[in-house]
Amino acid sequence: MLYQVVKFAATPLAHVMWRPHISGAAHVPRTGPAILAANHLSVLDSFLLPALLPRHVTFAAKNEYFNGNPVSGWFMRLGGSLPTDRESAHAAQSMLDAAAGLLEQGELFGIHPEGTRSPDGRLYRGKIGVAWLALKTGAPVLPVALSGTEKVLPVGATVPRPARIGITIGAPMTFEGDHNNARDRRRVTDDIMAAIQKLSGQEYVPTYAASFKAAQGMS
Repeated sequence: MLYQVVKFAATPLAHVMWRPHISGAAHVPRTGPAILAANHLSVLDSFLLPALLPRHVTFAAKNEYFNGNPVSGWFMRLGGSLPTDRESAHAAQSMLDAAAGLLEQGELFGIHPEGTRSPDGRLYRGKIGVAWLALKTGAPVLPVALSGTEKVLPVGATVPRPARIGITIGAPMTFEGDHNNARDRRRVTDDIMAAIQKLSGQEYVPTYAASFKAAQGMS
């Protein structure tokens, strides 16, 4: 109920402030499960995509988005995002198990395979959680390319800004393989990232964004 109330209020606001151009929305199934795998440019990506799609989408978002910037935390809680502890393998697996449960109930689940926001607008190597979900549940994966969202809430800003954003949703992808097999998970993840890169046109970096940030002393 709260989600629907927030969505009713947020969707018109999002259209006025960010004038979204949405392409490929017809790829989102009207019913049944699907995984939306999106690039990650802004802390508000996990709020904007659910606000602008007709179906309820539950997103995974790192704990820092809930406990850091009060604006992003407020948006994350209202949007019903699942908090993720990136430092704990057990907590991350618990989040994936919860996501698998949602998919098995026919829901939509959103995830940023990069695991953290891009530090420079490039697309970084994907983590294998998205592949585990796809292979475990059999749910189709919809690659999603967001653009312009980094202008909505730039690093250091506390108030969202007007900007023009874009959302491009690709055709559903289905995969075969064993979710317990590391090679299968890596192959599927790389295929998903290639599909996102094709939609977004971003330069691809074959390393994890978190590793790049750590090497550069970035948070």
